[in-house]
This record gives sequence, structure tokens and C-alpha cells, in this order.
Amino acid sequence: MIRGRLNPITRKRIQRFRQLRRAWWSLWILVGLYGLSLFANLISNDIPLVIRHEGRLYMPILRFQPESTFIEGGRDTRPHYKTLRTHPVFAEQPDNFMIFPPIPYSPHEIIPPSAIEIPDEIRVHIQLEPRIGSIDFNAEGRILRALNSAGFFDAPNDAALRAFQLVDLIDVSPDLEAAIEARFANRAAPRFVAPWPDPAAVIDRELVLSAWEPAPRPPRFLRITLQERASPDDPELAFRVGRDDDPGAQLLRDARFPLTAEQVAQLQDDIFRRFEQPVSDRMVDTPAGQLRVRYDKETVTYPFRPTRAHPLGLDSSGRDVLAQIIYALRTSMSFGLLLVIVTLAVGIVIGAIQGYLGGFVDIAGQRLIEIWSALPFLYIIILLGSVYGRSFMLLLICYGIFNWIGISYYIRAEFLKLRKQPFVEAARVMGLKKRSIIFRHILPNALVPVITFFPFSLVGAIGSLAALDYLGFGLPPTTPSWGALLAQAQEFRFAWWLVLSPSVALFIVILLGVFVGEGVRAAFDPRGESKWE
Repeated sequence: MIRGRLNPITRKRIQRFRQLRRAWWSLWILVGLYGLSLFANLISNDIPLVIRHEGRLYMPILRFQPESTFIEGGRDTRPHYKTLRTHPVFAEQPDNFMIFPPIPYSPHEIIPPSAIEIPDEIRVHIQLEPRIGSIDFNAEGRILRALNSAGFFDAPNDAALRAFQLVDLIDVSPDLEAAIEARFANRAAPRFVAPWPDPAAVIDRELVLSAWEPAPRPPRFLRITLQERASPDDPELAFRVGRDDDPGAQLLRDARFPLTAEQVAQLQDDIFRRFEQPVSDRMVDTPAGQLRVRYDKETVTYPFRPTRAHPLGLDSSGRDVLAQIIYALRTSMSFGLLLVIVTLAVGIVIGAIQGYLGGFVDIAGQRLIEIWSALPFLYIIILLGSVYGRSFMLLLICYGIFNWIGISYYIRAEFLKLRKQPFVEAARVMGLKKRSIIFRHILPNALVPVITFFPFSLVGAIGSLAALDYLGFGLPPTTPSWGALLAQAQEFRFAWWLVLSPSVALFIVILLGVFVGEGVRAAFDPRGESKWE
């Protein structure tokens, strides 16, 4: 029946749009996503869908039920249903049950840290700590002093190195010998760095002589720096330990980290203590070098990473991100649709009056619109928000009174073009009222820009809402919003899930809207029916 009332041109445009598969399927996906978001309360909520209590069924998601309904002497406020489920009065009766939505969390529910399941284990990291030491020697090569260098030569202490010559400890290459001679001869010499290979070492080592500038007198001694060079390829031993595991075998499994039985026992004691309290890093001396042992135990701090129960993670307040994404989709789409409908209606009326009447009304209207469009929209939003508070309706009104200007230009141009057409002149001759001529005869022929701009206006409204929420001038706090999640991600740079989830949701909705808009524009393009010959 509806198809029969459509004129042939409209039916042809709809047919062309359906042939554009990308736009057609994008429209249905977008409609489906919005349709699902309208039932967000049934998909994600901390209120049960159905409760059976003492043989009676309740649907608290549709009708308010106080706590006194389920617990004698309870309060007349809404109960915390997850606590009620484990309450002895409710749980002791085998016929009682609760059925929660598929996502049993609301966007406003703060998840306590104790309710988040994380592995009860310690991650142990053992890595060689790069060492640095120095040796002072005179022109004859005699060691005068050593600092933190005994470990490089398996000496009992630094003082023991003073009994040696430099050539006894280090293989002096010709390049190193020339660099030493230049400095003792008081000649300018650049910084000297040379590898110091050792087959037994598991980390790269090098010798360093500082740059030398000529001085009034030659130096009495030189200092050579011995250092191990850290790199991403340095060996590391990392493993996880549970409460019931024996970490001893793990500590001894890598031959590059030789540990004594006493050191293993000491590290085991640190690991077991870390289950109950923080433990600082421990430095362990071994023949291979000094080891740094670190004990990491994951604790719940917000924002928290994704888990099995919360696949998109938790935000900085401990609220489920997936629940917020679903509710934010409903808010964004509803805001966008209402805003576009309001602005299109206002723009059509004002543009139609200007274009049809023309003359003084048109000129005066254009000047007023130019003045109105020059007002700073963001400042007005900030001012009204500080006076009346942030709200969905205030944001819709403020945005609506500025967003109609663009569409009014297109409608005005269409009316200026159509008002002199023969069918309009005929309507005037027949004595039809101006309102009838404008809305029944001219407007249906001027709706092409309105229809083609509708998807793009919707996408723009959704993006604008996200931007205002990101800046803190949008919806009230705690309202689920993609922009608010992105603002949290800027504060907590490590929380990648706060960036990824709202960005992907916003990208998908905008991409689908753009595909629909391109399809509508192509379907209404008259050049699609023409061809070159």
C-alpha cells in the first residue's frame, strides 16, 4: 500500500539505494545496533530480569520492588540484588532464584575490587644488573686504587687489586696502549671505548677512557672505567609462582644465573612473603654478576585491565566499560536523531519562509542569521552549563538553536529556484493559501538536500556529542559516554582499553553513517541515469 503511494521517481531512488550493497547493509546494521541499544536495560543491568521468591515471580526490571518484599523487616528502598542473592533468608530456600541480564552490570555500578577475579600468583623476574667500576693506575701500569671492580676479576675486595699491574688484569690492545700513552704524554685525545670480551660473561662489557685535553702538567695517574652494557637482549629469567608451587626448581633451572642453596632459600622466603605484603627488590651477588630479583603481584587498582567477567575492562571509577559502551550507543544515537530532526525542522521552516517570500524578508533574515551564526557556540554552552547545570535537554536545545543554519541555506536556495515554476504559479492562481503552497507543493520537491544531508548530520551530531563530553561540557557526570571514556584515557595513559573500546565504537558508527550517506547521495544523484555516447 505504501509502495503504491510513492511516485515513480522515489521508487527508482529507493531501488538504486538498495543496489548499493554497502550502503544498504550499513543502514540495517546501524538500525540493528540502535535497536539493540534501546533494550540496553535488558542486556546490561545489575537488576534481575526475573526473581522467584517463596513461590512467586517478580520482574524488578519492569516494576520496582523494595527490599522488604524479600526480607522481613527490610528497607523500602531498592535492594542490592547481588547481595540479596547470597542472603541467608533468600539463599536457604532451594526454589528461590534470580536471572540476571547477559551482562550483569549496569553502567553506574561500581565493582568492588574483591569481586574481580585475578590470578593469585607472583611473577618473579631475575636479570643481571649492569655493573660499573673503575681502576686508577700510573704511567708504569701499577694499580693505585680500585672502586667497585673486585667483581670483574673474582677478587675478594677492591684492595686486593692493588697487588697487580694493569696488564695482569686487562689485555692491553695496541689501540688502548696508544690511548694511554697519549694521555700520559699530555696530548689531546678523544674518548676511548673498546669492548672487553670475556667468554664467561653473559652480558657485554667495555673499557672506557675519558677524553683528555692538554693540561699545564702531565697526569700522575689515569682512570679506566669498567662497565657492563645493558641491552634488550640481556638474559632474563621470568616465571610465575602460585601459593602451592615450589619455586626452588624454577630458580635453579637457568645455568646463566648460578645461585647457591642459601640464596635460593632466601628468595623463596621473599616469594612467599610477597603473597601477604609488598617486598622490595633484592640484589644477589653471583659468579656471573649481580642479579636483581623483582617480585610482581597484580593488585586491583582502577582503571583495571580486561578480565573474563569484564571483557572491555573497568574505568577509573570501577564501572564496566562494556556496559557503558552499550548505553552510550543509545544516548549518542538518540541525541543525534533528536538533534537532526529538530534542526532540520527549524531549518526547513526558516529557509522555506525566506525563499518563498523573498525580498525584504529574505534579506533581513539572512542578516539576522549571519549575526546569529557569529555567536560563540562553545562559550554559550559553558555559560548555560554553569548556570543551569549540564543536562541532555539543555545540550539538545543549545545545539539545536545553532545547528539549523546550514540546512536553512539549502532550503532557501531550493525555494528561490522553485517559487517561479509553473506549478507554483498555477497554485497561486487557484487561490491556495501560502502555507499549503509551501508545505504541500514546493517542499516535497525541495527535500533532496534534506534527505541527502540527514546521515551526515547524524554522524556530525554523534561526533560533536563525543567531543563535548571529552572536553567536559557535554552530558552530566556519570552519564555513559564515549567522550567521557576517552577523557579518562588521556588521564590514565596506560589504560589502553579506555582508548580502544570507545574509539572503535565511535569509528564503527560514524563509518556506517558515512556509508549510508554516500549511498543516499548516489541514489538521489540524477547523473546516475545519464551516460556518455
